[in-house]
Amino acid sequence: MLNQDQSQDFDALLPGQSTVNGASRRTALKVALGVGYAATAMPIMAQTAIKTPADGLTTGESTFTVDGFSVPFFHAAPAGKKNLPVVLVIQEIFGVHEYIADTCRRFAKAGYLAIAPEMFARQGDPSSYGEMAKLMAEVVSKVPDAQVMKDLDGAVAWAGANGGNLNKVAITGFCWGGRITWLYAAQSKNVKAGVAWYGRLVGNGTALTPKHPLDLAANLNAPVLGLYGGQDGGIPLTTVNQMKDAMAGAKGNAAAQASEFVVYKDAPHAFHADYRPSYRKDAAEDGFKRALAWFKAHGVA
Repeated sequence: MLNQDQSQDFDALLPGQSTVNGASRRTALKVALGVGYAATAMPIMAQTAIKTPADGLTTGESTFTVDGFSVPFFHAAPAGKKNLPVVLVIQEIFGVHEYIADTCRRFAKAGYLAIAPEMFARQGDPSSYGEMAKLMAEVVSKVPDAQVMKDLDGAVAWAGANGGNLNKVAITGFCWGGRITWLYAAQSKNVKAGVAWYGRLVGNGTALTPKHPLDLAANLNAPVLGLYGGQDGGIPLTTVNQMKDAMAGAKGNAAAQASEFVVYKDAPHAFHADYRPSYRKDAAEDGFKRALAWFKAHGVA
């Protein structure tokens, strides 16, 4: 059974759209980390998919090791710069494909060392799946939150050894990654600010996902800006209001009380995903500006 984030991604895959630059479905598929688009994300909206140039940037793939496992990741940063603010960019259910890599390049253009770890690497390669149901059952549903938290710690450690300033660490994530943004802001002592894009806030605890953002809302280590769609069929605004209430007043610590939500009343789920039919340009651009301003306001710039 799909959770709310997953069902929203599934529902957004509408038929009849064009592929990137008129390319065939086969050539548009992801062929390496951060290159092309995941098969399950097809069809791609060529007219809105953004391609940020890499000039002036250092970009590429690498790995860091956590518990003996080599975690692959995509990274982008201003060329030749050190002591950079760091932003962890957390994927949707489709893994680290072109959209996530491009988002890293956008942050790098703004002066950040942006890192996008492939959070499903131990469970499988999301780019190899053509069926959403199989991707959910065989990969996404098997990813433990504890594993994700440790891998993100590994990404932060890599950043500190490769030009990043660990006094200036932020996290942002989309859909599946939006939920992870809240969780990591509650766990990490390194993160100074987070921006969660339409991440699920409530749910039933399981062995792999024991707690959800609402369970941790009152005790964040870093303030989070939540960017949500008023027309998101899988994340009711009632859950946003629950989260606000849990963070407010005497219930929440300082970071929780400093957290905020922005709801784009006409936007659906995945409104930042420029390669999908759900994309809403105005909300996406406003949200990204707010993300940069949020990071700066909390000392990550």
